[in-house]
Amino acid sequence: MKQILTIGLVLLLSSAEAQQHSLQKIWETDSIVAVPESVLYTKDGMFVSLIDGAPWESDGKGGIARIGVDGKNYNDTWISGLNAPKGLGIYGNNLYAADMGDVVVVDIQKGAVQKRIPIPGASGLNDITVSDKGIVYVSDSRNNRIWRINNGDPQLFMDSVAGVNGLKAVGNNLLVAAGKNFISVNPQKQVTKIAELPLGLDGIEPIGNGDYLTTAWNGFVYYVYADGRVETLLDATKDKKNTADLGYDPVKKILYVPTFNGKTVAAYQLK
Repeated sequence: MKQILTIGLVLLLSSAEAQQHSLQKIWETDSIVAVPESVLYTKDGMFVSLIDGAPWESDGKGGIARIGVDGKNYNDTWISGLNAPKGLGIYGNNLYAADMGDVVVVDIQKGAVQKRIPIPGASGLNDITVSDKGIVYVSDSRNNRIWRINNGDPQLFMDSVAGVNGLKAVGNNLLVAAGKNFISVNPQKQVTKIAELPLGLDGIEPIGNGDYLTTAWNGFVYYVYADGRVETLLDATKDKKNTADLGYDPVKKILYVPTFNGKTVAAYQLK
């Protein structure tokens, strides 16, 4: 009997391990979103960075839109006059946007740019994240650097981070998309490798149980386990859709994916 129970337990565990997560599309906007790079979820609605032009040109065409969590009430004129904005982060009433060489600080209540923080030598700022203490981190993809901003003062945090793109502050650590390598950096700048992905990473969102959702700009969404295993949740290349810096509702387990050249935002239920 003991042997039968042991075999049954092994089969049950094997079956559980074999189960994969999946995504079910809930909605997708029309192709009206002007080259969306990043979606930032809040319970009151979402912010979307709009490049609306060439991805690495300071042309003043960019902006930040607002959209409801149901895909409705799209407002693409909330903030305008930016330069190919990409990553977004929020702390209190401030929204931070990576805007080529500056971090733009937006007063959310007023819906207006409050100030710009120039990043020394930068012309390719990419993603932004804000810690629970209000520390802002921004990646400079052209120079392979990560900058740390405290009280408006930018200081170089890490140099020579090959392929640096997506960032996510979780507790005292910083999660970093460094090309295909998904790494965690502690306050002493010690690096721990979480996983290696098939393609270079873009967006990073923790699930809340030690696992993560990540994207590759080419059109893929991945589920990354804490132990480094990787599942492909979505391949949008057949539809010629990109998958840039995603947003995530951890309560309802809904992903919000900007499709960049696809010019839409799509919502998916994680199952």
